[in-house]
Formats: sequence, structure tokens, C-alpha cells
Amino acid sequence: MESVEFRDLGSMDYKAAWDYQETLLQENLKIKSVIHNSDGVVDSKLLPTKHYLLFVEHPPVYTLGKSGKIEHVLINEEQRAQEGIEFFHTNRGGDITFHGPQQIVGYPILDLEKFYTDIGRYLRELEEVIILTLAEYGIVGGRSAGETGVWLDATIKGKERKICAMGVRCSRWVTMHGFALNVNTDLHYFNHIIPCGIPNKKVTSIKEELGREVDVEEVKEKLKKNFSKVFDVSITEKQLHEL
Repeated sequence: MESVEFRDLGSMDYKAAWDYQETLLQENLKIKSVIHNSDGVVDSKLLPTKHYLLFVEHPPVYTLGKSGKIEHVLINEEQRAQEGIEFFHTNRGGDITFHGPQQIVGYPILDLEKFYTDIGRYLRELEEVIILTLAEYGIVGGRSAGETGVWLDATIKGKERKICAMGVRCSRWVTMHGFALNVNTDLHYFNHIIPCGIPNKKVTSIKEELGREVDVEEVKEKLKKNFSKVFDVSITEKQLHEL
């Protein structure tokens, strides 16, 4: 069983969290690049790479994936500034999305060579973590064919709504970026974009579905438990002040 170190970053600017992810990813890539046996080959499962699961809440920010289209942002730079929304082009997959307060953003940094080398499977398992967590609140989450993330009523035309967006990057099988689960998120921010580049489909949150706010810390605990279950890992915790 692999061990994953959990770190709660609290509220952190998007760029600072991105840089922090990059630092952890590059540490793993360095290990992969410098350790070889006498044949120049090494069993990847024996490398001392580390796994991390980061949780964070960002101030309002729109992020555009490398395959995204800028026209899916419906307000200009001046309007974004008036609303206090930052904007970043990122190196993850996917299109445009929003991050903000009361949304749990999860950044797993995993060396997939110690699990499996299959990005599709990785995304499906990330989705499963969210689906299991939503089920604990009586919310039936599911998948939409050809569209990454977790949806409600995905097969009912006109009622489809996305509750968790996903976009990842993988370098030499080390992951970064991840998922954004809307908990008590202010959904009006999504009105200024075409979320994930998918027109005519709504966005929702746990609060919106239940008609009440939920405890974000409680949701985090459920996410950690289900992440451990789905990926069959043990989770160790390190507080930010210990870093």
C-alpha cells in the first residue's frame, strides 16, 4: 500500500498553489531522472518518489486549460478586475473553469508508475472519489459520456449539471492539478464563462442540491476517506506550519 501525504493549504492564491505543485512534481521528476541501476534501468516502484494530496481554497479565479478557448470567457479583463477575479492560462488539460471560496480544490501529486500507467483510469478513479463523497449526502453523482468530471442527471437532457470539474497534467507519470468540488460555492461566477467549454449545461453545488450549507471541513474528511479507499492508499497528514 502506497502512502500519500495530505497537506491542507487553506486559502491560497492560485499562482502560489500552482508553483507549490510544480515544486513537488519537479522533486519527483528529479528522482526519476538521476536514479538508475547498472543497466540504466530501474524498477519504478522502487524509486523514492513521494505522493501528495493537497486541498486548497482559492480567491476568485478563472483558469483556462491548454486546450481551452479564450472565447469561453464571457467578460473582459476590465470586467474581471471589477469583480475581483484573477485569470490564468494553465498547463492542465480541459477548458475554462472557476475556483473560489467554499470550493474544495484537490491537487493529487501521484507517481502513477507505482499504481498504473493509465490516465483514463486515473480520471475515472478521481471521479469515483467524488461520487462516493456525494453519496454520503444523498446526492447521486455520475459521469457524462465523453466529458470529464462529475455530473448530476447527466442523461436527462436539460437537467444536466456539473458539480465537480477536473483537469490534470501528467509528466513522466507524475500528476498535478486535479478536481474542484463545489461545496457552498457562489455559483454566479459561472455565469461569466462557458464552464469547461460545454454550452447549455448548468453548474451546481452541494449547497444548491441540499438547500443548505454544509461544513467544508466535514466534506474534506469524507474526500480523504474516499480517496484512501479508491486508490488503496494510506494517508498521513502534515500541517502547513510544519512544512
